[in-house]
Amino acid sequence: MRWLPILVALASLLVPLPGHAHEVRPAYLDLREERPGEFSVLWKTPMLGEMRLALDPVFSGPVEALTPMAARTTGDAAVQTWRVRAESLRGQTLRIVGLENTLTDVLVRVAFLDGSSWVERLSPRQSGSVIPMRQGAWGVAGTYFGLGVEHILTGIDHLLFVLALLLLTKGTWRLVKTVTAFTVAHSITLGLATLGIVHVSSRPVEAVIALSIVFVAAEIVQARRGRSGLAAQMPWIVAFIFGLLHGFGFAGALSEIGLPEGHIPVALLFFNLGVEVGQLLFVAAVLALVAGTRRIPMVWPRWAGLVPPYAIGSLAMFWVIQRVAAF
Repeated sequence: MRWLPILVALASLLVPLPGHAHEVRPAYLDLREERPGEFSVLWKTPMLGEMRLALDPVFSGPVEALTPMAARTTGDAAVQTWRVRAESLRGQTLRIVGLENTLTDVLVRVAFLDGSSWVERLSPRQSGSVIPMRQGAWGVAGTYFGLGVEHILTGIDHLLFVLALLLLTKGTWRLVKTVTAFTVAHSITLGLATLGIVHVSSRPVEAVIALSIVFVAAEIVQARRGRSGLAAQMPWIVAFIFGLLHGFGFAGALSEIGLPEGHIPVALLFFNLGVEVGQLLFVAAVLALVAGTRRIPMVWPRWAGLVPPYAIGSLAMFWVIQRVAAF
């Protein structure tokens, strides 16, 4: 029964976001040098209904537009493309005007003709940054580590799956094996999909991820009723199998962000490490809440033990229907 107050607290954060259960929606600015001093620009900003966030990239030095701006929408984002000429972007300060008035971040990538690139993450607290003469691997590592942590902590469906595994798993050693199996599995498919070795359509994957949560929730109900199945007896197997699918979900988000040329292994490694750290932070927070609720003298009715899995399964089933309908 100790899980009931924990689920209620978590549900207050999860339920208001059913339409965006697994989504990283920063703005995205990509500049690619195609000829010396000439760059193609792609500027993608999130939309709120029919309105685009009022964000504009501005450079401190001279940058000349070569073509008119072409605009289109992709359902939840506005995409603008054009070409510019700049004698040099290195050493200039890039600032996103209006970013300080939002809650979003901006991921910036500048790819130069010599094969080098610069990757930075701008936020409302830091809306500008100097484009360095060269970016080292540690700069890329820090950026992608932060993106990995943010992705898992805002990927509500992934967190709900982990919570369901915690509800299903009894015993410290079983919990360690289950979390480890989930980590290994999604690390494998994240790497394979990001490197282009395996290609899987994102929409079916997202629907099956939601279905995996429904499955684990149903297994929790069966275990509560004294009919433990394979998932309750060996949850690490379920964690590994469905973890492979969740890895494709992580890869889908990473493909939206992109990987910097010349630092692909570093970016992939530290994005994955960020995901793992964020996941462990979530597990630690849940276990801390469990330890805290044990000290609260409260007697719950017998049916209260079924509330958490039914709540998890209902929300996940909503996502299944929503994502299948979007095919």
